[in-house]
This record gives sequence, structure tokens and C-alpha cells, in this order.
Amino acid sequence: MNIAVTGASGHIGANLCRELLHQGHSVRVLVHRTDQGIKELPLEFVRGDLMNPSSLSLLAQDIDIVFHLAAVISIQVKKKEEIFEKNVGGTRNILKAAKKEGVKRFIHFSSIHALDPLPFDRTLDESRPLALKDRVEYSRSKALAELAVREAVKEGLDAVILNPTAVIGPFDYAPSLLGRALILIYQGKIPALVHGGYDWVDVRDVVQASVAAMDRGEKGERYLLPGYWKTLGELAELIYGISGRKYRKMTCSAGVARIGLPFLRLYCRLNGSQPLYTRDSLMILQTGHKEISCAKAGRCLGFDPRPIEETLKDTFEWFEANGFMD
Repeated sequence: MNIAVTGASGHIGANLCRELLHQGHSVRVLVHRTDQGIKELPLEFVRGDLMNPSSLSLLAQDIDIVFHLAAVISIQVKKKEEIFEKNVGGTRNILKAAKKEGVKRFIHFSSIHALDPLPFDRTLDESRPLALKDRVEYSRSKALAELAVREAVKEGLDAVILNPTAVIGPFDYAPSLLGRALILIYQGKIPALVHGGYDWVDVRDVVQASVAAMDRGEKGERYLLPGYWKTLGELAELIYGISGRKYRKMTCSAGVARIGLPFLRLYCRLNGSQPLYTRDSLMILQTGHKEISCAKAGRCLGFDPRPIEETLKDTFEWFEANGFMD
């Protein structure tokens, strides 16, 4: 098949492109800022971005399936306008190009953030409403983008929606924000972990479900792709078990962490790094749902998340082999 991918140089995208090529598909990718992690692959490259309609038309021309992964994934409030422009406006643009060029199937990567986490005492599944009024801008943007896909389905587009949780795993070439956080925990460079947790899923399992969605996903359906919920402390304990370091359980409340945010922002501005703790990331850690069902994805797409211990072990072996642990 002829397949197009946006966001191909991201963590999921780089893994997805490798799997699609392995299965013998022809893959065309949209490249904006960087082709890191995919430049050595036998792909057809289209230079452009989600706000450039002509590049999107070229990307979708004579294509059977579009995988739309490109998005601004940010926990920084200052990127509010860019988040909505790219995540919502960009999704509408690629949907328009897909319809215009007669794409047979559109697979949209949404996020668990697109769904309302409340109530916490009920399992979160595909029936949850969209988080259109969420306080986190990123969550609202993904909810609005998913809404745009659903509107396109009503107009006749064959689209499938995938909602992964926090994606970790090997072949993280940037590395991603989550990948950098894992490395810092492994190296013992995060002095205190905030109370709270999240659901973590292996990128390889997400890719497997994504490829299955080409044939087995139902038009207009949403599939949740969770892994395992762990507190930051539990995650660190598993990571220290791999590193051999002695686990020092140093945690603080989100309230205490918020007090230190101005100092953290100043420190990161001075050394040119990106803060791991922001207003939004602290809120996400407090509202990450503990019970997310993968029953539908398991039944329809064969989704079966591997143990998180295996994911972490493979991830750090890959980081080590590729020089990210120095």
C-alpha cells in the first residue's frame, strides 16, 4: 500500500515508519523541522508542514492511508497559540487534503488527554466525552482535533481514532520529553519526585495497534491504547532497579512543587533546557486516570501491552547503545 505519515520523525512516527517498511509498504512522510531518526530510511520525503496546504496535497496524492501523528506536544503555557493552531487547524488542513485526494483511510492519533478524566471512580473507556473544557490547553486542543475528525467522518471520510497514553520505549531519537525524564531519573538527577502518576505504554505496542487499525479498525471508532498506571515513585523504583542505584524516595506535594515553578523556569531559561515540571504537567500528574480500559483495542486490534519492566529495560538498553546516557 501507499502510506503517508505526518509526525514521522517523532517517537511513535519513527517506530511506525520502520514497521510499515518492514511490512513492504511504500511510505511518504511530511518533514518540517527535522528528519532525525528517519533520514537513513528508504522513505519519500515531502518538505512542508500542517499549515502549508500545497505540501499536504502533495503528501496525500495517490495515497491509500494517512497516519496523522504530527502535533505540538507541550506542557508550556506560553505555547498556547501554537498548540491550537497546529493541533486543531493543522488537523483540519490534513483532513481537507485527505478528502480532496481521495484517501481511503485516515488514522488519527489523538490522546488520552482528549477525553474527560472525570469521574475518577469509573473505568475510562471509549464512551467518555471529549475534554472540551479542560483547564490544560493541550488537552482541549486534542479534544477539538478529534472533534474535527468526527465531523469529517460524518461527511464521508473513513477515519479511525487512536488514543494512547504516555508513550515510552526504544528508538526515541530526539529523545522525547518523556525519554529525557526517564534518563534523568535513571541518572539520579531529579532531586524530588512529585506525588502523582500516569499511565505508561510501550511505543512498540502502540505501533502494533496502529498497523492493525489499517485493516481491522472500524470507520468512526475510537480505540484507547493504555499500558500501566504507576506513580512517579513506583516508576523511579523500577528504573533504579535497572540502573543498580540505591532508590532514595524523595517526593513532594504538587502544592510545594508549584511554589518552586518560578525558580525552575529561571534555571531552565539560563541553561537552555525544558522544564519537566510546569503548571500543566503537575495538573496532569494529579488527574491521570488509574483505570483505563484497553478491552476494545484488545478485542478489535489485538492490542496487548507488554509488562512495563520489559519496556523500561529495553528503553535504557537502547539509550545506552545510542549514546544518550553519557
